[in-house]
Amino acid sequence: MNKFATIALALSLTAGTAFAGGYEAPVVEAEPVVVEGNSSSDAGILVPLLLLVGIAAVASN
Repeated sequence: MNKFATIALALSLTAGTAFAGGYEAPVVEAEPVVVEGNSSSDAGILVPLLLLVGIAAVASN
């Protein structure tokens, strides 16, 4: 009987701490938004400038 009382006391003490915090709603984080923008190096002007430098290098020889 003494072992049964000890086990019952231990279970009753540990069961109370399982609900000590109460209910808290889960936190749902928003998904990150990906914004596609232009890069800092604009290929529309970079490619013709490199081509011009190449033509000038060939013409100087």
